[in-house]
Amino acid sequence: MKFKPWLAYALITTLFWGVWGAFSELPVNAGFPGTLVYVFWSLSMVPPALAGLKIIDWKLEHDWNSIGYGLIIGILGAGGALALMSGAIENGPAYLIFPIISLSPVITIIISIIFLKERASKRGWIGIIIALIAIPLLSYQGSGHSVNGILWLPFALIVFIVWGVQAVFMKLANRTMKAESIFFYMMLSGIMLAPIALFMTDFSEPITWGFKGPYLTFFVQLLNSIGALCIVYALRYGKAIVVSPLTNAVAPMITVALSLIIYSVIPHTVVITGMLLSIVSVILLAFEDSS
Repeated sequence: MKFKPWLAYALITTLFWGVWGAFSELPVNAGFPGTLVYVFWSLSMVPPALAGLKIIDWKLEHDWNSIGYGLIIGILGAGGALALMSGAIENGPAYLIFPIISLSPVITIIISIIFLKERASKRGWIGIIIALIAIPLLSYQGSGHSVNGILWLPFALIVFIVWGVQAVFMKLANRTMKAESIFFYMMLSGIMLAPIALFMTDFSEPITWGFKGPYLTFFVQLLNSIGALCIVYALRYGKAIVVSPLTNAVAPMITVALSLIIYSVIPHTVVITGMLLSIVSVILLAFEDSS
């Protein structure tokens, strides 16, 4: 099988996002609020953004088309992250929120087929469908918690929609922009929304400022940021209808596997089923011609 850049970058993204998912809850559990997690997430995008600019000799594209695409992509991503960290998770259980959010590739696929005219082979479609089935299974955490109110639902739906649309704009931008420029504007947008997160933070409540607070948060979120840069590269070389479901299906599988090792938790049968489906999906999509 010949080397496929889109697949290499997509798998790097899933690896980093998978590890990020396994450790992302540690700072919050230690008493570091979600709004400040967002702030440090935005700061963690700076090193990969600078590394990307160095790769292209600091030649940032700054025409109006590039700025427009970059800021749209960045605001969609950052706005979704802010809604997730400060809205959805603050008001609802993860076992209901993440199955909704992880289905964002459905939005990406629908828009890509209608507006980008992307197509996949029969084998590719089977892989995409299996990935979409696996995503909610991998997010399953049981229903042994009581839920008060539905305030979390509109925030979860916002993330579901904007992250699905964001992947489409990444693909569109890659037709005229360098991936490194796209990511720079993603970083810039994230930092632009950081003051909103600071304003939303209740500093009267106890906050963990030790290693398990800002320091651990930064290093964990850096994994997320590097993965985000790689998915921009993946969408430069590959179809959005293939890259999006692949990354969203495999990353949770890595998270579950690491959680099993770190926390000695045996996954539910539903989750194990999702892991097996993800493996099948990866094999099918790996042989898909996504150029």
